[in-house]
Amino acid sequence: MQKEYKVGIIGFGTVGAGVAENLLLNGDVIAKRTGVRPVLTGIADLDITTDRGVKVPAGILTTDAAKVIRESDIVVELIGGTTVAKKFILEALSAGKSVVTANKALLAHHGEELFAAAAKSGADICYEASVAGGIPIIKALREGLVSNRISKIFGIMNGTCNYILTRMEREGADFASILADAQKLGYAEANPSLDIDGFDTAHKTAILAALAYGKWFGIDAVYVEGIRELELADIECADELGYRIKLLGIIKCENGNVQMRVHPTLIPKTALLANINEVFNGVMVEGDTVGQTLFYGRGAGRQATASAVVADITDAALNLAHDCRQRVSGFTAGELFTRQLFEDEVVSRYYLRLQVKDCPGVIAQITQILASRSISISSLIQHETRKDKDIVSLVILTHPAQEKEIRAALSEITTLSVHSSPVKLLRIEDI
Repeated sequence: MQKEYKVGIIGFGTVGAGVAENLLLNGDVIAKRTGVRPVLTGIADLDITTDRGVKVPAGILTTDAAKVIRESDIVVELIGGTTVAKKFILEALSAGKSVVTANKALLAHHGEELFAAAAKSGADICYEASVAGGIPIIKALREGLVSNRISKIFGIMNGTCNYILTRMEREGADFASILADAQKLGYAEANPSLDIDGFDTAHKTAILAALAYGKWFGIDAVYVEGIRELELADIECADELGYRIKLLGIIKCENGNVQMRVHPTLIPKTALLANINEVFNGVMVEGDTVGQTLFYGRGAGRQATASAVVADITDAALNLAHDCRQRVSGFTAGELFTRQLFEDEVVSRYYLRLQVKDCPGVIAQITQILASRSISISSLIQHETRKDKDIVSLVILTHPAQEKEIRAALSEITTLSVHSSPVKLLRIEDI
């Protein structure tokens, strides 16, 4: 027998409109496949007059979020932010209502509190759409890969950054001009800091790390660098060396030590992740049993994100129908985690680009400093600069080295009289 569950949406923006449209168009498909029908019964927003491009039944729109929470079985939070959204979610959970959210920032900053509230009330909190849009990476980690010890996760999880990097490489254009074009096309916000400075990817990285290792690390545990300072010269040098540069969320567990990083990264052109371009996202997960798996698709947008939200609504409805809420809880602390690895302890390969005076003995001085820090060179290329014939560009790739030793070596190199500008440092992952 088919069961119906009332769904209330708080937030009627782009994604909220997409969710409403999906529920209204495909509710019968969900019902036939699952035996449950999520029925849209309320939408709360401060603005209920602007046309969102979707026609909803009369009487559904309201400015009263408390009413929507009170009258719904499943509450969908899509307003974003970390203040009012948190208040509404906690109210819904305390009333025993199942919650679906796409709010990555809220989860990254306050996930531990929210999941504790869900555990206390026995209610579900589902958040598939918070990471990589329509790609079902949360469900994969919670269920599909549950028998695996996760060793690595690499994620291209911001479409704005991936679009900019793709076009910089393809067209040989600089960062500023491509960013301006992305803003005109709607791929980048008027204030793009959250995306291009890496914080959006960091939120998603914190969420995935918690799922993989059973501890809610929070956003402050993630090392973050964005792509704002990336130069075309670095993309061209990477290309020459057989690499592409992608903004990666990197999660690793080695010998019980967990590291979480977000930064521009050189990865081999032959890697599948290196060939994910434009606004698309990709997440590679490596488990001890399954090996490497890759999840690919649209990481944002009205329809892709709505697809993930409605999948969560359906899961929550099924749990209600079978009286098995928290069957697979949103997050449960486990025993896999030992400790967080601090950034200066990280071991990686490095790309270094230096501008130095073209005179005898320069390379010897630099390589001696690196050697004194036990940093071994795997490749060194020298380029003349077009603007100043007395300055050459050195590009050095290293073998694995400790971050603190690299930074100490660079501090020493910048004191040399032959050095003419800051060293560009990027990291390499041989995926």
